[in-house]
Amino acid sequence: MTMATETENNGPAAETKDIKEMKDALKDDVLPGDNKQDEAARDNNAEKKEDSTEKKEASETAAAAVATGDAPAAGGDAAAPQAQAQAAAAPAKAPGVHKPNFEKDVVYLYQFPRTPLLPSLSSYCLKVETWLRLNGVKYENVDHKMKFRSKKGQLPFIELNGEETTDSKFILRELGQKFEKDIDAGLSQAQKSVAHATISMIENHLVWVVACWRTKNLDQMLKGYKVNLQHALGTRIPNPVLNFFFKFTFGRKLDWLQGARKVKAQGMGIHTPEEVMQFGCDDLKVLSDMLADKPFFFGDEPTTLDVVAFANLAQILYIDKDITFQLRDYMTENCPNLVGHCSRMKELCFPDWEEICSTLDMNTHLPKPEKTEEKEGKEEAKETKEAKESKEEKEGDKEKADKEEKDVEKDKEVDENKEKDKEGK
Repeated sequence: MTMATETENNGPAAETKDIKEMKDALKDDVLPGDNKQDEAARDNNAEKKEDSTEKKEASETAAAAVATGDAPAAGGDAAAPQAQAQAAAAPAKAPGVHKPNFEKDVVYLYQFPRTPLLPSLSSYCLKVETWLRLNGVKYENVDHKMKFRSKKGQLPFIELNGEETTDSKFILRELGQKFEKDIDAGLSQAQKSVAHATISMIENHLVWVVACWRTKNLDQMLKGYKVNLQHALGTRIPNPVLNFFFKFTFGRKLDWLQGARKVKAQGMGIHTPEEVMQFGCDDLKVLSDMLADKPFFFGDEPTTLDVVAFANLAQILYIDKDITFQLRDYMTENCPNLVGHCSRMKELCFPDWEEICSTLDMNTHLPKPEKTEEKEGKEEAKETKEAKESKEEKEGDKEKADKEEKDVEKDKEVDENKEKDKEGK
């Protein structure tokens, strides 16, 4: 899954000057981080090419000198080419992490922004976050506005203790080993083989069915998931402008859609919409038959297959009901057990689902630091309360003292009356 940083020229044939300027502005504003990475990559390739040319020239010069008997003496100028060769052979330093002030053993997850209906429009991103939550691994989403990519150009990727891991399969494998979390430990070898084959069907077939529908129905996709491109891309360009260019440029390559050209190259894109939907319905029927009446695919506890299935089925199920989507309709009408499976995984791993979708907050699972204003307000309220209590206490003491004084005077008066009665007698 890669994000292209250059837009394709898929707009209308006759472009006005204003539209061209908007395109250029949009390209510069949307993904500045990626453009910088591309420039750095080009500079790096140019330097490598130059070093290679210099090495070749030095080698040819040395060979010619030896052939003519003009080779330099040992310890002379020959040391320079040798030093250059050693420097060129030295391994390049790995690029720094995006999160230099990381906390030990905290997973920093880089993925796509939230949407009002799904925590992520990428099944691979949702897969990693679901696994992290299911296993109770401490993690933090980095809200990078889609400006960062892994060394392989992918999302999702993670950083753990200053090291990067990319590709969801490798991420789950490494995290499982690091934190000793194996949710497939209770499966037999036969069950593990079935899980492997089913995951391959989901991630190498069903995922392309969804991608094919998205790339051919960009407007419905944006409306169906209520995508706010302005929020997702971290730009101030108005949404109507973003939506327009998204359909003609970015939507052709955007990696949460796999890209129209990728879908066609994979093979799914050459089929008719009816044929593609039939492929998807067949996959859903297989998953439904496998699940049967069990809570999870292999019994009472979720496994990696449940994580992968949920991450992909959620892309189908949680789409606005006002949008026509045959695959969702087939799933709700013919595979109610898959709908139930999604609900169970959602409740188990995302109890804050509603908060995620309403606030679009990347880290609703983390405790929020108190805002300064709120803290000051609480302290002020506390001081006011203490002052009020102190005042009430003082007033209470005064009332008590007055009452005691009145009681003393009353007793004195009673005593005086008794004395007068005695004297009268």
